[in-house]
Formats: sequence, C-alpha cells, structure tokens
Amino acid sequence: MDTNKFISEFAAYITASPSSYHAAHEAARQLTEAGFTELKETDPWIAPKKAFVIRDGALIAWVTPDGASATAPARVLGAHTDSPGFKLKPKPTTGSNGWLQVGVEIYGGPLLNSWLDRELELAGRLVTTDGTTHLVRTGPWLRIPQLAIHLDRDANNGLKLDKQRATAPVYGIGDVREADVVGHLANLAGIDPADVAGYDIITVDTQEPRRFGLDNKLFAAGRMDNLSSTFAGLHALISAADELEESEHITVFSTFDHEEIGSDTRSGASGPFLADILARIYNGLGSSEEERARALAASWCISADAGHSVHPNYPEKHDPNVVPLAGSGPLLKINANQRYATDATGAALWVRACRAAGVEYQDFVSNNNSPCGTTIGPLTATRLGIRTVDVGIPLISMHSARELCHVDDMVALAAAIRAFFLGA
Repeated sequence: MDTNKFISEFAAYITASPSSYHAAHEAARQLTEAGFTELKETDPWIAPKKAFVIRDGALIAWVTPDGASATAPARVLGAHTDSPGFKLKPKPTTGSNGWLQVGVEIYGGPLLNSWLDRELELAGRLVTTDGTTHLVRTGPWLRIPQLAIHLDRDANNGLKLDKQRATAPVYGIGDVREADVVGHLANLAGIDPADVAGYDIITVDTQEPRRFGLDNKLFAAGRMDNLSSTFAGLHALISAADELEESEHITVFSTFDHEEIGSDTRSGASGPFLADILARIYNGLGSSEEERARALAASWCISADAGHSVHPNYPEKHDPNVVPLAGSGPLLKINANQRYATDATGAALWVRACRAAGVEYQDFVSNNNSPCGTTIGPLTATRLGIRTVDVGIPLISMHSARELCHVDDMVALAAAIRAFFLGA
C-alpha cells in the first residue's frame, strides 16, 4: 500500500466529513464511484451484490458473493462517524455586551480546553418542513475565546471551565435582535430560513489535517476518533470488493452514529440498524430463521475504534507492563469487564488477520486506576450474538479538538481489516 497516497486520501476524507452526516455522505460517494448501489430502506429490495444504505449519520455497505448460501457467515467491520464536541441548541442566536454568540450544548466528552481559541465551523444537516435533508457547513466562522491571563492570574494553576458560560462561541459584533444563526445556515444551504423545521448542527475545528515531525510520520487532525476506523474500513472494503464477490462469506462495513453519547438511537450501534440490514440480506438469500441463526453463529465482527498510545508526559496513566506506542501497530483492546468485547478467540482472529496482512499489532489494557471507556463491540455482540473483537489505532490527545496518530498505524489497520474481509 502506498502510504503517502493512503494518508492523503485519509486527510481528504476527514476534510469532507465535518459531521456524521457528511461522513456518511462522503462514504456513499466513494462507494458509488466503486460500483456499489445505494438502496432505500423504504423500497423493496432485490439486493445487488454490492450495495449500501444510509440511515441518518450512519451507513452500512456490503458485498454478497456469487452463489452465497442461506447459511453464509458474515464478516462485519463496525466503526462510528460521530466525535465529541458541541451541538447547536434551540434558539441558538445569543450575545453579550455587543458580541454575537452561538448557544451550544456539550456533545459527548470533549477535552474542553482544546476547543479554546480555535477557528471553528458549524456543520451538519438542516431539515425543511417537507422532510428534506440539506447538508451544510459554514467554513471558519466562530471561536470560543479564552479569558486573558491578565484577567485570570490563576489560569495556569488549574483551568476550570464553566460548561454553560465559558463555552459559548463568538462570531461577530452586532445587535442580537438583528442576527439569525439558523438563517445564515439556511442561506448557505440555499433554502428559505422559514422552511427550516429542525437541525442537527455541530461545531468542528477548521484546521486542515497535517503530517509533521520526524520523517513526516506524525499526523494531526480532528475527528480521528473515529473517522480513522471508518476510513480504514471503507478503504479496505472498496479495495477488496472484486475479490470479495468470489468469497464464501458476506462482507459488511458498518459505521454508526451517536457512539459518543451511548449509541441508544435508531442509527447507533444499540439500535436495530445492523440487525435490520442483516435480516434483509439473509431474507434475500432465502434463509430460514434457523439458517440465519447458524450463519450468525459462524460470523465475526471487528469493532474498530481509536485507543490510547502511551503519553510521554503521563506514562503513569498506563499499565506499567502493557505500554503501546504510536507507530508500533494497531491495538488489540482487552478489558476484563468486557468494556471491550475481545476474548481469546477474538484475539486469535486478530492475530491471523495481522499476520496475513504482514503487520504488527499491540495489546492494550487500562491501568486499574484509569478505567477504560467502551465501544460498539459489546453492544453488537449483545444484540446479535456475533463473536466480536475490539481493535483500533493508538492516539494521543483523544477527544481533543485535534488528535494525533502515527501514519504507519493507519496503514496497518486498513491492511489488517482488508485481510479480515478476505477471510484471514
């Protein structure tokens, strides 16, 4: 795999995907160019061999091989499209002392201080009264200003941000009575502001992704948790699609929304999206309920979500014996309490995939004093009973407005997922 080309394409995907809705739309564009057919959930399906479905900010794509049997197992890659940050509130046009501001609500668990003093944009979807969705993004338009050190002499001794007062971005000077944030978004989308019935709009850092450091091996960007896994899975599926048409299993790429807030939505991993699509695929193969149960029992899911590299300034936050380092391969994520779904059989699958791809991997386990978060892995395993393993690239500054990875880990993750799709 050409590392420079791959990372350039990854950067372009991040730039095109400021929101979960944009991420699903861009994935759909690339899949369409690769010969996949978009299906609507409301239409009857005579499922083609290569197809995809969008549900809000989530997308599922699949390849059904020629002559697939009613008990053909599935190989599923699960990721997510959303990232922590801020979401536009109702009645978002606010202001104070001559400044125009935007009312936002914290989404998920962002590293709040990382969002200060950055040029941000608003991005997401507007929905008009007729139910039509319009994607929109402002480009650099707002900023969350920090209080000067002269006015807060203790700021460097422990910054504590008031989540309501200190996170309101500014975007200009003027009279609040004459301003209209939603109207501005509507004008950018080319629609009448009076027709906007609802919106799902988030804030996004506008600094472009960038390679830097020794040998240009470090990569910084926003939303790598978890567009890193989404792009790696998308790239693997498209690059292997022709070969997958001759395989003995169904290959599924799924990237869900709302993971950062618990996944309990119609387009989240706890919702019915994946189960719905798998049921329709197997119905198209004429599978009985018993045959579908057999197929799922033989299936595998890789849950891919970014994890933690050891941090050079805070090594004590990591397990003293399991110290994964950026640039040394993607992570096999393990947790005794099944916050990650990996078990011994899943570990064996991941070892086979990495060996087939010719890449190294690293174990990850949390320090007992720093409990880990969770992923879509346990949710998928619980909902469908599919054997599941949790993996991902190592990051530092996770949940920052701008995260950091090593380019070699991204290439290795995509290669290992491709090997998994091909049956390793």
